[in-house]
Amino acid sequence: MKTIAKALGLISALALTGVAAQAETNLKLAHAAPETDLQQTLSLFFKEQVEARTNGSVTVTIFPQGQLGNDAAMIDGARSGIIDIAMSGLNNFTGLVPDAGALELPFIFPTRDVAYKVLDGEVGQGISGQFTQHGLKVLGYPENGYRNMTNNRGPIKAPADVSGLNMRVNNSKALNDMFALLGANPTQLPVAELYTALETGVVDAQDHPIGIVLSFKFNEVQKYLSLTQHAYSALALVMNDAKFNGLTADEQKVVLEVAAEAIAMQRKAAQDKEAGMIEELKASGMEVNADVDAAAFQAAVKPVWDGYVAANGDAMVNAIVAAQK
Repeated sequence: MKTIAKALGLISALALTGVAAQAETNLKLAHAAPETDLQQTLSLFFKEQVEARTNGSVTVTIFPQGQLGNDAAMIDGARSGIIDIAMSGLNNFTGLVPDAGALELPFIFPTRDVAYKVLDGEVGQGISGQFTQHGLKVLGYPENGYRNMTNNRGPIKAPADVSGLNMRVNNSKALNDMFALLGANPTQLPVAELYTALETGVVDAQDHPIGIVLSFKFNEVQKYLSLTQHAYSALALVMNDAKFNGLTADEQKVVLEVAAEAIAMQRKAAQDKEAGMIEELKASGMEVNADVDAAAFQAAVKPVWDGYVAANGDAMVNAIVAAQK
């Protein structure tokens, strides 16, 4: 009897050990935007749906507004596995994946639908595959949006209106080259430092999509918004590749399906809400200018394309243009 009892006890212990081994996987998801931004809306949808569809075997903890560091730190964290999922501007990955820099060229995407077609199609998937060698799995490309210029000097209607502005820029070489070509004084600053830099006059101009201008409250320290739409900016939603591969096949399927749905939802919301966001900026006191000579800007910044091709070849630019047809 004692032998049987011991055997039953051993079986019970092994069963409990098996249960413990199947404990839930928690994913840390980080992004730099405020909780009022659509990046947080996407994150909450992702969390809710992943947890529901995996019956809690995978949970998600969200860290918004740069709680786990700036964009560079979040990307490094995702590569090392300290962070499981990071969402950041695609420009922040071009040092790792130079081909992604072609997607940042000014005026390369005439419409959002064209941008989505390229990002979700063969070109975008080819670029996604290059992330793997850097320890990252691309889950998709959410919307950041068309970049527009804000400043405190006056409306920007033509290329000459940019000359002399102390322009905050991100780390996109294409945009740095563009503003330098237009006669601005580009200054690279993390987005987390931008409000204070504008408030104190370190810079007097910047460019971001409408949603970022509103969610970061740049309207409080900028007077003029000009709808230049000079570049479409995508985000990249990336996951630590080893962490993704450590999930079960069913869990991987859920993560990929939910990411695609979350991105589609966020892109639609960005388009649906943009007009209302512009009205909100107007109501806050911003002067919004839609009288922009787009053709003059496109002609003026064409050398930026030439510079990219000279440094990287024309294969990627040609592929992007061909994919739009």
